[in-house]
Amino acid sequence: MLKLLDRYIIKKYLSTFFFVVLIFSAISSVIDFSEKIDDYIKQPCTKYQIIFDYTINFILFINGLLFPIYALIAVIFFTSRMAEDSEMISILNAGASFRRILRPYLVAAGIITSLSLLMNHYIIPNGAKKKSDFERKYIYKSNDKGKKENVHLFIGNDQKAYIKFYRPSDSMMRDLRIETIKDGEVKAILEAEVAQWKGLPNRWELQNLKIRSFEGMKETLFVRREAKDTTLNILPEDFTFFADQKDRMTTFELLANINNEKKRGAFNPKNLEIELHRRTAEPFTIIILTILGLAIAGRKVRGGIGLQLASGIGLGAIFAFISKFSATFATSNDIPALLGVWIPNIMFGTLCIYLVKNAQQ
Repeated sequence: MLKLLDRYIIKKYLSTFFFVVLIFSAISSVIDFSEKIDDYIKQPCTKYQIIFDYTINFILFINGLLFPIYALIAVIFFTSRMAEDSEMISILNAGASFRRILRPYLVAAGIITSLSLLMNHYIIPNGAKKKSDFERKYIYKSNDKGKKENVHLFIGNDQKAYIKFYRPSDSMMRDLRIETIKDGEVKAILEAEVAQWKGLPNRWELQNLKIRSFEGMKETLFVRREAKDTTLNILPEDFTFFADQKDRMTTFELLANINNEKKRGAFNPKNLEIELHRRTAEPFTIIILTILGLAIAGRKVRGGIGLQLASGIGLGAIFAFISKFSATFATSNDIPALLGVWIPNIMFGTLCIYLVKNAQQ
């Protein structure tokens, strides 16, 4: 059961945390609006679209990334105030140990961590779909980084496709070649000068079609000059890639996309794997930074709140630097994606264990 001390600290933590969220949300939305106001004026977008399709989802996206830093700032701010007012000394003099004081902090951090997990895995990705659709329509109109020339991809367990050129304006492939391989041998080669997308389910119109079949040393050639409709395991989306594509996928969609990319080899799924693990690792960072914040701000110091806040912000900057550094290594295949994302938590978690063991009792 939560006692009076627990309810007091939890209330202070959560109220300070959401106040920090409110302040930073207002600042970030004003800065972003000022940068994009010219685009809003030039484009035929409505106020409803700007507010509900973009701005609200932009705020959710930014807050999802900064929740751990907000938690650190909140803990240091209200804990240092308690230390300044000698509340911490009174609590310790009453017989409460550091670990006992830590309990309500962890309860409040657990609430925020649960909220962050829900946001990262479901709420933010669904909102990012509306946000990115708005950006592509009105702001960043040429943000497609997908490959359009000399594309190689697997379209089945035993089929490999090569497309010399893909034109997204009318979803047309040129110089299509599909090899069917069984038991390490090429059994058939399909070639088409032009392949035109005809719609779902995966229908393409092939022109100047050639099919070569192999049976031992025997080769059979089939040629058809007229257009022929057929079904191929290729979609126009396979040639499209946006930098924010991973942000607009829920976790289930992300897992399905990773498995699909591994099978087909269209793109390197490492960035998707990093995003998948980040959505779980960052919420648990809140718990780690909560412990660090209490260790920094739990004692009364000469520098006061300002010095403790500066120390906390510096600590957050170090954490962000290590996170970026380890993620870069993971992207370059030097270390596994899971390890690269969790390295900062492992390092700072070890520091937390040391601080808890050596804290004043």
